[in-house]
Amino acid sequence: MTQEVQMDELTVGEVAQRFGITVRTLHHYDRIGLLTPARRTASGYRVYVPGDLTRLSQVIVYRRLGLSLDEIARLLAEGNEVSHLKRQRERVMSRLDEMRDLITAIDHALEKAMTNTPMTDEDMRELFGDGFDDYQAEAEQKWGQTPQWQESQRRAKTYGKAEWIQIKAEGTAVEKALADAFRAGLAADSNEAMDAAEQHRLHVNRWFYDCPPAFHRNLGDQYVSDPNYVATYDDTFGLPGLAAYCRDAIHANADRAGD
Repeated sequence: MTQEVQMDELTVGEVAQRFGITVRTLHHYDRIGLLTPARRTASGYRVYVPGDLTRLSQVIVYRRLGLSLDEIARLLAEGNEVSHLKRQRERVMSRLDEMRDLITAIDHALEKAMTNTPMTDEDMRELFGDGFDDYQAEAEQKWGQTPQWQESQRRAKTYGKAEWIQIKAEGTAVEKALADAFRAGLAADSNEAMDAAEQHRLHVNRWFYDCPPAFHRNLGDQYVSDPNYVATYDDTFGLPGLAAYCRDAIHANADRAGD
């Protein structure tokens, strides 16, 4: 086989080693038409040329940016190497800006937490974003008279900086798990999606108020009945339909619990 491979060509094993991925992954990309090697040897072995490696590098970057294989295939069907690199750079820079802002907010909160300074409204805006005030006002208007709201307010007053940083981190992780399941094309009643929905329920239950599966359904319905929820999930993650998917996963998880 080695004699059939030219100097500027690589075998599947060599490509896997160079890019830090598995041979199985390369076989899968070939099988679905995402990355088909330029040719095969007389013995039937895959052989990759420089153009294949360029396409593979684009696939890997897009995957690291969280895109599904279907999304990547659609993107690679148009444009060229320069346009892909520009798009990838824009997405990375956007995430860098977001991460810098979050790091700054966490650092400020952490600094105050270490001095045991109470959390101010400005601190909350910095940690949770500019929409914090609007969310608080809307939530109070909708649920201000409910036991759940009153309990969440009582608990919130007892939290310091460290707790709010943890709440933010856990909430972000839950949202990412749901978005990842949706992006991967998993059904709302898949174990992955329902497990993420359960983590959301436990998050609410732990930090804000008692949230049995039956009540969690009500929260899930808010994801599609409230335009702000739809915008928060669909627009923030750039995944139209994510809000409805979250609702369906919450309902499926409640069904699984028999509630």
